[in-house]
Amino acid sequence: MDHMAEYSRWLQNVTENDLLEELRGMDETAAEDAFYRDLAFGTGGLRGTIGAGTNRMNVYTVSKATQGIANHLGANASVVIGYDSRIKSDVFAKVAAGVFAANGIKVHIWPELLPVPTVSYAVRALDASAGIMITASHNPSKYNGYKVYGADGCQITTETAAEILSEIEKLDIFADVKHSSFEDGIKSGIIGYISDTVLNGFIGEVKKQSVLFGDEINRDVAIVYTPLNGTGLKPVTRVLEESGFTNITVVEEQRLPDGNFPTCPYPNPEIREAMELGLQYCEKTGADLLLATDPDADRCGIAVKTADGGYKLLSGNEVGLLLLDFICSQRIKHDKMPEKPVFVKTVVTMDLADKIAEHYGVETVNVLTGFKFIGEVIGRLEAQGRESDFICGFEESYGYLTGSYVRDKDAVDAAFMICEMFAYYKTRGISLLEKLDELFGTYGFCLNTLHFYEFGGSAGMTRMSEIMAEFHKGVDSFAGQKVVRTLDYSKGLDGLPPSDVLKFYTDKGSVVIRPSGTEPKVKAYISVTAENRSEAEKTEEKIAAQLAEIIK
Repeated sequence: MDHMAEYSRWLQNVTENDLLEELRGMDETAAEDAFYRDLAFGTGGLRGTIGAGTNRMNVYTVSKATQGIANHLGANASVVIGYDSRIKSDVFAKVAAGVFAANGIKVHIWPELLPVPTVSYAVRALDASAGIMITASHNPSKYNGYKVYGADGCQITTETAAEILSEIEKLDIFADVKHSSFEDGIKSGIIGYISDTVLNGFIGEVKKQSVLFGDEINRDVAIVYTPLNGTGLKPVTRVLEESGFTNITVVEEQRLPDGNFPTCPYPNPEIREAMELGLQYCEKTGADLLLATDPDADRCGIAVKTADGGYKLLSGNEVGLLLLDFICSQRIKHDKMPEKPVFVKTVVTMDLADKIAEHYGVETVNVLTGFKFIGEVIGRLEAQGRESDFICGFEESYGYLTGSYVRDKDAVDAAFMICEMFAYYKTRGISLLEKLDELFGTYGFCLNTLHFYEFGGSAGMTRMSEIMAEFHKGVDSFAGQKVVRTLDYSKGLDGLPPSDVLKFYTDKGSVVIRPSGTEPKVKAYISVTAENRSEAEKTEEKIAAQLAEIIK
């Protein structure tokens, strides 16, 4: 792409004042970064920084992607659209709705911002052809994105993404996109708001995930909750309150939707800084549990009170292990386990989960990184008449699901299940930390960490490719531990689609290397098994130092 020629073309065609002002203020370096490529479209849809240019999220790139999807869907189609609290999410949602309407496609749009799993749910509930969610999940405020779901409520497959991309690439961003106004679509009825009945159905399905089966718990546990200025407030507090959890304190500074995320610049419950205000509230109130959901409420993080009165954040892996064990033990106890139960996790998620599942007679299915692959397993089970065999799935990046009512991770469900589990154990005098120590004592201690290395601009993308090529040549050892097995998922292992992921096994753990699908980062997942935490941490530090040397 001749980026300066495209830059000039945008100057001549763009009509939005804010985009025009940004374009006029660009120097050649800024113009190159904004126009050196089209914003990548894949199974995760679009994601990028908000601004002017083909490599940015704006009304033009959103419209072009929407036209490509409309061409892919064809006549007599319908779509569900949702959006989160990010800057311009509501604008992008209405622009997309107008493009679909101009193509004769019926639009069902949520009347207010809601979590991403409600789009997955509504696609199936309304028998829609596809779903769109305007969100950049947990990224900083300068980002926005555009997730695409298929008729099964699952994020689109690699094949579908390629077909849509082929349609998008045929289009001129200014000449080939059909437009109509959102207001006209509402008046004509081709765009309609989704009714409360559908949302009530979603809330009801979440509450059905309970595995208490009549067991008594103290629901008066003190909970601090933060939606991190996102979409979780209404559905999370509603589910908890309707289930009897009424001792809930919401972090006021993070209660209302705000795409600037003024008190949590990186609104990700994986990051301690995002949890700091919630932890302060816990210390003031003496709360038992801190819950946090990311802006589109598909990830959930927690902190629990320690024996000395402090608070400890639990990792996504640790929460997942606890939930898996709790769900399995409760189902076994009450004779509610399916005959052929299935648990699904990603290849970068703690391998200790496999041992817990095996203990309970549950089959573990490992899939590629991305919850869409967990959703696809649920879909295959449904096709076999085994939908109820799915008992739960999780990924290390704080994504959980305990039912088949949606095909994506759901922090509303996670918040509910975590509160139920926490209250169950607390009622019996057991803390989650004690339960976690019990699991490590039974199955062996395991430490999992994530390291990422960021590379910006066009040169960064080239560097990422070089790094992955270097790892594909092979690694003999990590921290003196010989690599005994290497899985190269770029070859399409275990029936999974090819993906640039490498997993190196040693006698005492594993290392997974992959480029991020949504950000300019290379990610490294380190898993170490050891006699105790101290030994594991020493080994992990050595591996991390070796990786940094190779990558940097």
